[in-house]
Amino acid sequence: MQLHSVLPRPAALVAFLALLLLLASTVRAAIPGITMPPANDGKLRIIAFGAHPDDCELQVGGTAARWAAAGHHVLLVSVTNGDIGHWREAGGPLAIRRKAEVDAAHRLLGIQGVVLDNHDGELEPTLENRRTLTRLIRTWNADLVLGPRTNDYHPDHRYTGVLVQDAAFMVTVPFFCPDVPAMTKNPVFMYYTDRFQKPAPSRPDIVISIDPVIEKKLDALAVMVSQFAEGGANGSAALYPADAVGQRARQRQVRENFHRRYQAIALRFAQELAAWYPGPAAEKVKHAEAFELCEYGSQPDRAALKRLFPFFE
Repeated sequence: MQLHSVLPRPAALVAFLALLLLLASTVRAAIPGITMPPANDGKLRIIAFGAHPDDCELQVGGTAARWAAAGHHVLLVSVTNGDIGHWREAGGPLAIRRKAEVDAAHRLLGIQGVVLDNHDGELEPTLENRRTLTRLIRTWNADLVLGPRTNDYHPDHRYTGVLVQDAAFMVTVPFFCPDVPAMTKNPVFMYYTDRFQKPAPSRPDIVISIDPVIEKKLDALAVMVSQFAEGGANGSAALYPADAVGQRARQRQVRENFHRRYQAIALRFAQELAAWYPGPAAEKVKHAEAFELCEYGSQPDRAALKRLFPFFE
């Protein structure tokens, strides 16, 4: 006798979904191309989302390297493939080039990464994209989820922020994406800081010194030549000369610009930095990354933030 002839349709659906949940719980989830961390190893699991292959690396690359050096597990996710992010190249060849660049950056940082196959400039907060991010967060079993705020100049950045926010509740809902078991704990969700003022400016809840890894971070950014030395979508042939001497000069200029960028974060958030690095310690911090709590997800106190960012002696 067939199931639908015994049970009303809603009951049959519930039974089917319950079976999916049971089957999912017996199979260890995986992310293609990613080495999954050991279960219950006592280490943190951090997943960060950016719109393009370079966004996470810019915003959290230093802190990611510090987590990785301490043995924690970090996954950086680009929600688009970056296939129009250059003034001369586009399409599949550019997507392949940017994937190779960001993979090289991840090896230098000691972390792992995923590039999703959405077209650059065309990201939308669709149901399927919401499902994808929800599955990734669950599969990684994240303690901390990072992403951009939802006010930004670039639509892909804005919609990445929306998708992360949308996942902040759905990761705990059992019958949403029942093929991957729902999380029993809601992770902490945080934003990268930015300079946008409306509707409200960034106000970091924690500021992290990246001085111990600043050269490693700058090395990682340097291998993404298409975006920085060549200028990405707004670059030009004049920006990155054809000769080796000119290219080296351009690379030095880019590196110095990034030094100043992360020094500016430490200066801009000097008051918040002092709250985490008491006394003269704050004055010694030269380069920083900063993060703001999202109102969705778990709400950590100061002690819990210190456990998520275990860099304070």
